[in-house]
Order: sequence, then structure tokens, then C-alpha cells
Amino acid sequence: MVTYLDSTYQEALSLTKEARDYLADRASNRHPWLKPEDRLQICCESMRLTTRLTQVVAWLLLQRAVLNGEITLDEARQPDNRISGRNVCEVADELPDGADPRMVDLMGRSYQLYMRVARLDSQLDRAKKKAP
Repeated sequence: MVTYLDSTYQEALSLTKEARDYLADRASNRHPWLKPEDRLQICCESMRLTTRLTQVVAWLLLQRAVLNGEITLDEARQPDNRISGRNVCEVADELPDGADPRMVDLMGRSYQLYMRVARLDSQLDRAKKKAP
């Protein structure tokens, strides 16, 4: 489990850096070929991208704290320490036609990563039920 969390954490950090670089590069000239309302939609989806990645990294850091003995598993199971933002992060991406393929790729990978971590988070409940 430790190796899996470490590799997932590295994946999340790498994707976060990639998204940061993409968004910083596109900040001044974001999808100029699209209509203004479509560019606004791209901005909204950019926020969904950063929300997903922030939630994933925060959850993985919390799990690392559990593995390092800094907090207990019971503390990690508290509602405030669970992955959140499901009402935003689990929504299918709503990119307009003509969106930059790189943005489409980042959105898809962030969704897959978020859903994988959400499944891991749900396993905390199963582990609690199995404990004596």
C-alpha cells in the first residue's frame, strides 16, 4: 500500500505541475479561437481541474501522515479529513468543442486520478467495518 500511495502521490504532483505550467502558459491567451462564452467555460473547467488536483494531493498527504504515525487512522476517517468536492470533481468535464487537446487530456487524467483516490477513500470505511 505504501508503494502505491507513493506512486500515486508522485503522479498527482507531476500532473499538478503539468497543469500549473499549462494554465500559466495559457493565462494570457486562453483559447482565442473560441467564442467568449466558450472561453468562460474553459475557465470554469480550469477551476475544476485545480480543485480535483488539490483534493487529491491533500488526501494523499493526509494518508502519508497516517503512515508516518503523525495522525491515527481514526483521525483520517473523520469527515473533515476525507476527500471532498465530489459535487464538483465527479462531474463530467464540460469542455466546448474546439478546446485545446492538451486541456482535454489534463481534464481526463485529473478525473481518472480523482476517481481512483475517491475509491481509496471509500476503502477507509470498509477497513473500519472489518476492524474488531
